[in-house]
Amino acid sequence: MTITESPPLNLEKFLDLPETKPASEYFNGKIQQKPMPQGEHSLIQTTFCEVINGVAKSQKIAIAFPELRCTFDGQSLVPDVSVFRWSRIPRESTGRVSNRFEIPPDWIIEILSPNQNTTKVLTRIFHCLKNGTELGWLIDSENDSIFGVFPGQRLELYTGNSCLPVLEGIEVELTVEQVFGWLSL
Repeated sequence: MTITESPPLNLEKFLDLPETKPASEYFNGKIQQKPMPQGEHSLIQTTFCEVINGVAKSQKIAIAFPELRCTFDGQSLVPDVSVFRWSRIPRESTGRVSNRFEIPPDWIIEILSPNQNTTKVLTRIFHCLKNGTELGWLIDSENDSIFGVFPGQRLELYTGNSCLPVLEGIEVELTVEQVFGWLSL
């Protein structure tokens, strides 16, 4: 009896697979399903999109997309929030937004889920920054802190009433306390 090993799944074959819930990502030749979002994660994600879109969408500056698949540089990621500058939003010839985003976001936000590996999440953020993303956030609700992630793999820790960095051109000021204040209904 001959045992044959199936070839590893490539990006194109991965993209042909049915979507999963929660979403799966293709990174460094491996498929990994994201954790199912829980209450804090969902509320921060939703409120963040509402705040950014409330300021930037109507002025055609940027749009915050929740759980948007971004495929670029041989990887396919689904950040918790992807913010795209208005001029970089992929569009069809009709002007409608494209279904496929094959570029990195301008601003990536990841919200750590319980038991999620911080290094793996940071690696994905660094991949985006290496490919043109301007700003990343890694939100850690367990420690009420947010890491600002910048090009060159530079990290800054923000806590308390620290003013958070935002994508240039978006007129919003947020502190760490405000972000975690969204969790108190």
